[in-house]
Amino acid sequence: MQPYTAWQQAFDPLLTPGARNFWKSHNFTTLPDGLFDTLVEYIAKLPSPQCEIFFGGIGAATTRVAPDATAYAHRDARFVMNVHGRWENAADDERCIGWARDYFEASRPFASGGAYVNFLTADEGDRIRAAYGPNYDRLADAKRKYDPKNLFRMNQNIRPE
Repeated sequence: MQPYTAWQQAFDPLLTPGARNFWKSHNFTTLPDGLFDTLVEYIAKLPSPQCEIFFGGIGAATTRVAPDATAYAHRDARFVMNVHGRWENAADDERCIGWARDYFEASRPFASGGAYVNFLTADEGDRIRAAYGPNYDRLADAKRKYDPKNLFRMNQNIRPE
């Protein structure tokens, strides 16, 4: 189960207080037909009426920044997808989390491999490097220099070691 912080509870409209939530996210450079076939398949299997699969268009100003100018390197991404499971009853945890994970895996072949780090879940430490792409090593060097004791470690974290 994805825990959420007080900040998320206050500012994230996806996280209804008291609801159970789990999400996964991919970036995409294109939206091919096969992805829509997969989307339709999983929409037909929504495990809760509160679950959703969201695609948002990004680009424009974000593409005018060099990939190495900021921490976020995926300037070729044109779309972000969030599969969001939300439900009320703990008895539905396995079914709803499983649905989100299954759709995430089914949509992976169409994704660019990048992700926005704040959309990663607590169980995705292995994707932190992918979220920062080629900027990860430079950011890890800065972390070792300026935060060697890992004081700033909330959410997804570049570890100083």
